[in-house]
Amino acid sequence: MISVLTIGLVFVSVFLAAFHTPQAHRLPVAVAASDKAAAQFDVRLQRVSPDGFQVDRYPDNASARWAVEHRQAYAALLADGGEPKIVYAGANGPAVSALVAPLASLCTPGCRSAEEKLPVMDILPLSSGDSRGLSVFYASFGLVLAGFLFGQMTYQVAPRLSFRQRVSSLALFAVVGGLATALIASTAFGAIPGPFLGIAGLVALMAGAVAAATILLIRIFGPVGVLLSSIFMIVMGNASSGGVLPPEFLPGWLKPLASVMPPGVGVRALDGIAYFHHDGLVSGVVVLSAWIALCIAALYFLDRIAASAAILHAARS
Repeated sequence: MISVLTIGLVFVSVFLAAFHTPQAHRLPVAVAASDKAAAQFDVRLQRVSPDGFQVDRYPDNASARWAVEHRQAYAALLADGGEPKIVYAGANGPAVSALVAPLASLCTPGCRSAEEKLPVMDILPLSSGDSRGLSVFYASFGLVLAGFLFGQMTYQVAPRLSFRQRVSSLALFAVVGGLATALIASTAFGAIPGPFLGIAGLVALMAGAVAAATILLIRIFGPVGVLLSSIFMIVMGNASSGGVLPPEFLPGWLKPLASVMPPGVGVRALDGIAYFHHDGLVSGVVVLSAWIALCIAALYFLDRIAASAAILHAARS
């Protein structure tokens, strides 16, 4: 009862703290404009949301647009020659799109009147199979949950597996889960655009990292490891993943987890290969692989220590 209530109350507390009134914190906005226009745009941004935006200057329209396409910025004011306009990436989700829409009314010196609105263009829209921008999160959450359940059940159903058998079953689970998820999310529903094997590989790494961490926690702490894994991998990991809202919308105490926890780096990498020119792919593969390698190495040494202790005990007996 205590374990279940703890998990449930932590889930409620963390998710409500993160999402009950989400607000952007220094959302990067690229600006390619004259000094005067950029300064005026910055002032008006601060009036809309004092801590919501961060203006980053770019030398020309092409580099500002590049920043949006590679998720270095969430929107851009292109006013370096020609008619000024706002561009953004709808692939960041409805929350970002809704936040960007009012920027059209922030007229620059190039506007003919204060009431004139700038044109707004979505240069990276969501796929037709993912109208709400939640498919990456759902696909990721499903395999993160499966990874937690695999790590838990592998000790409940087969507690005496050897190290080699346990690692082999972990690899088989991750590969099959990754391929099946890619087949469902990408091929069957068309919800996640991008290369099939890339999606399958990232999901496999994400599921493997969560499963390996769960196995290690149970190996060290016993039944308490299930509680710890559910809190850190399921609750904290998914709340900070950026799948519901980008990390810039998270409270300061939760945002750093997005770059180290398996769900966060996995979601960013999946978004990257689906929409943002592989943004976050390399760091995602490195971090997820490190989770798997470190957890497996720790399991190996714990098994060796336990085996040595057993041999020593038998010799003394």
